[in-house]
Amino acid sequence: METKSSMYISQFRLWLLCFIIITLVSLSSSSRWYDDHISLRKINAEENFHFPKNFLFGTASSAYQYEGAYLTDGKTLSNWDVFTNISGKIADGSHGKVAVDHYHRYPGDLDLMEDLGVNSYRLSLSWARILPKGRFGDVNMGGIDHYNRMINDILMRGIEPFVTLTHYDIPQELESRYGSWLNPQIREDFEHYANICFRYFGDRVKFWATFNEPNVQVILGYRTGTYPPSRCSNTFGNCSCGDSYIEPLVAAHNIIRSHVAAVTLYRTKFQEQQSGKIGIVMNTIWFEPVSDSLADRLAAERAQAFYLTWFLDPVVFGRYPREMREILGEDLPEFTTDDLKSSKNTLDFIGINQYTSRYAEDCLDSVCEPGKGGSRAEGFVYAKALKDGLPLGEPTGVNWFSVYPQGMEEMLMYATKRYKNIPLYVTENGFGENNTGVLLNDYRRLKFMSNYLDALKRAMRKGADVRGYFAWSLLDNFEWISGYTIRFGMYHVDFNTQERTPRLSASWYKNFIFQHRAQSKDD
Repeated sequence: METKSSMYISQFRLWLLCFIIITLVSLSSSSRWYDDHISLRKINAEENFHFPKNFLFGTASSAYQYEGAYLTDGKTLSNWDVFTNISGKIADGSHGKVAVDHYHRYPGDLDLMEDLGVNSYRLSLSWARILPKGRFGDVNMGGIDHYNRMINDILMRGIEPFVTLTHYDIPQELESRYGSWLNPQIREDFEHYANICFRYFGDRVKFWATFNEPNVQVILGYRTGTYPPSRCSNTFGNCSCGDSYIEPLVAAHNIIRSHVAAVTLYRTKFQEQQSGKIGIVMNTIWFEPVSDSLADRLAAERAQAFYLTWFLDPVVFGRYPREMREILGEDLPEFTTDDLKSSKNTLDFIGINQYTSRYAEDCLDSVCEPGKGGSRAEGFVYAKALKDGLPLGEPTGVNWFSVYPQGMEEMLMYATKRYKNIPLYVTENGFGENNTGVLLNDYRRLKFMSNYLDALKRAMRKGADVRGYFAWSLLDNFEWISGYTIRFGMYHVDFNTQERTPRLSASWYKNFIFQHRAQSKDD
């Protein structure tokens, strides 16, 4: 007869075996999504990392991608309203006339944000809704009243509005009247628009971004022609007119001068009384040298110069990057004496939109394949996704997008070192999938967010002054030239009924915020 102790031991072994079998079965379908970041989670736990109490956790959106209501309450056509109406420009032939109807449904969407536990919401304003004819017409009070109600509702829920003045969309009036960003007078229009926004909303908005991703706007609008106003040289795209070598430089120069004008206005007229911060949001790509050769390492530096620091160096240091000056020479526009006086240190923060990374291959001292990029306009760098047939990171169904969390850490440290620890906000980061159905169990998005947030923490432990993280996005939405064929939302949207349904990633993000907020309180 067995003793009681041997009987308990046998029962325990049986229980343990059952537990292991059940656990393995339950994890078999999803364990592959988590294996490669378990070690990073252990590192974070061991170092006991906690986000600061005032760290912003949020979601991000933009007016054209979310609002809809394209001619409602006095709004007129934007450049994107006109562009999406041209056959063949958008992958599925769609447009943003309704989008996710955020203009009418924002109270319910704010309910979703409140349930997630976010403490900030990054949104953009529609320039064409506030000033339908730019400075050539009156302020549209219908647009002002809408944004006042919305901002008040955001604040009432304990959420901080983080507002971008323009996220690609501008009044079509400015394009039709004088060619928008190719004309220096756009600076007057942008300053006038900024003044209206600061005056009507600045008493409650404490975070302003002048532009969202001007580097993307300029490259796709004036070099490849895939965004409005669809201008390019024949060797770069299918456009009826344009100059891919000169016009991107002109448009960028006018955007930079417009940014400086808006920041100078805010600092001299509004900032002291309103106690807000103002910066700019950039798209970032981490460029990894394709080899350890000096030529490819220099190519990776040039890639940043012709993509990111092209815009940031002038508004921090008052000059274009050395690499651009050396390669482009007199083609690069010059700043006036007045520009130089006011352009330095015109950032209270830098917004970092970080999704993906690329290999950088030298085309200055090496011969690159024709038609592959690497032109003088691109700094003689070929930015590519593959090395010896293998991708940098995990490929996705989206052609421009591979998953490489290390790129987040590298990018944040690069900005920290180059710009002397100007505060950083990760203003966009998210995972897109092809539109293949509802897909509520979005394990790949969950894994993406977990790994990229781990990379963000590692950068903060190394000294990066990161003060916020905004997931792109709360909802599936209109994804520019991809239309509705790609979904980035933590909530699935049925574009026919506008019904919002939470995905697994929404629950994960809610739990992540709750846990880290609790840890911060314990500190």
